[in-house]
Amino acid sequence: MKLGIMVEGQEDVTWERWLRVVDLAEALGFDSIWRSDHLTSVVGASERASLALWPSLTAAALRTKRIRFGQLVSPVTFRHPVELAQHAVALDHLSGGRYVLGIGAGWFEREHRAFGFVLPPVRERSERLREALEVIRLLWSGEPITYRGQHFCLEQAVLRPRPLRPSGVPIMIGGGGER
Repeated sequence: MKLGIMVEGQEDVTWERWLRVVDLAEALGFDSIWRSDHLTSVVGASERASLALWPSLTAAALRTKRIRFGQLVSPVTFRHPVELAQHAVALDHLSGGRYVLGIGAGWFEREHRAFGFVLPPVRERSERLREALEVIRLLWSGEPITYRGQHFCLEQAVLRPRPLRPSGVPIMIGGGGER
C-alpha cells in the first residue's frame, strides 16, 4: 500500500506550515504529497490566505529527495495548457522525475466568478480538458507544433527542454460527475 498526504493550500496554510508538512512527509516515509490548486477557500471565508501553486511545488521539489508530489488538480478553465506543460517540465527536472501533473476540467463556480474566469458547461469543460491534454503531450515532444482546436490554438510553438522520460511527465486526471 502507498500512502500520501493532501494539503488544501488555500485554507490559510502558511509558508512555514507548508514547508514543515513537506519535510515531515518525506521524513516519515510517505510516498507522496499533494496540494490543491485553488485561488480561494473552498470551505471557508474567501479572505483566507492561499499559497501560490508553482512556488509551493518548487519548494517541494527542492526540499525532498524521494517523495512524489503534484497538484490535485489544476483546472484547464484557468490554467492554460502551455503554462501547465512548461511548469510540469521544470518541476520534472528539478525533482529528478518525481513530479506528477494533476489536471482537471474545473468546478468551483464561486472561485471562477471571483477571479473573472468563465466556468463553461460541463461538456465544454470536458472538451477543453481533452484539448489541453493533447496540447501538453504535443509540446513535450520538443518539436515545433501547430494546433488548431476549438479552445486552444498554437502556431509553431516549441517548448524545451523536454521531460526527463520519453513518455513525458506522469499525468493524473481528476474528475467526477457527469461528462
